[in-house]
Amino acid sequence: MVLDQVGDREGVWLDVGCGNGKYLHRIRAERPQARAVGLDLSTTMLTTPVRPAVCADAARLPVHTGSVQVVLGMHMLYHLADPDQALAGMARVLEPEGVLVVSTNARSDKAELDGWWARAAADVLGTAVGPRRVKLSASFPAEEAADRVATHFAEVKEIDLDGTIEVDTPAPILKHYASYRAWSHQVHVPFEQTLSRVEHLLRQELEDGPLRITTHQKMVIAHHSRPTQTLAEGSGG
Repeated sequence: MVLDQVGDREGVWLDVGCGNGKYLHRIRAERPQARAVGLDLSTTMLTTPVRPAVCADAARLPVHTGSVQVVLGMHMLYHLADPDQALAGMARVLEPEGVLVVSTNARSDKAELDGWWARAAADVLGTAVGPRRVKLSASFPAEEAADRVATHFAEVKEIDLDGTIEVDTPAPILKHYASYRAWSHQVHVPFEQTLSRVEHLLRQELEDGPLRITTHQKMVIAHHSRPTQTLAEGSGG
């Protein structure tokens, strides 16, 4: 779907927060005319299959102004301290007719996961309601994404990416809950007891059929970046 929105553009495609190169591999296979370059702050992510790639901060792109045809920022802006600063940098490096594609999660994305955990935590704590974790995407939620991108681009459109995940075993969900450990300690929720309790609740629900998790995400496509000050430019300017 990402490639469909971008078309057959040539020139440099910059995948900001490229991680293990999921999108880079696809671009190089299906758009060989493009020069796909990855950028990530983690050196461990930038392995040989990902290269050419740059180890740099997404909030301060070391790229010349107006030198890139396509910028991707897929599910990465909410990892940053200042997503809007990063958007300004992405707008700066794009050519006048370049295109930006970003994606993020809605506040309600996979709400069932937090709901099951909150129920289990309430049972363990003996309270009516258990604590819910602040979502990672809260700093750049899908509900705000288009408006915030529009600050830097003249033309913006959004595409809903909603779906349903069905699982017939608690295993993948319990694996996900492993990431709750540190947060649970911060809010004084006994992690192991809650994990055991949530497994029990999930197995009960499985008696009525597969567990369903709803996904709510958006992709934002933007054209015609607005002028930015050159002071925002990184070391490549």
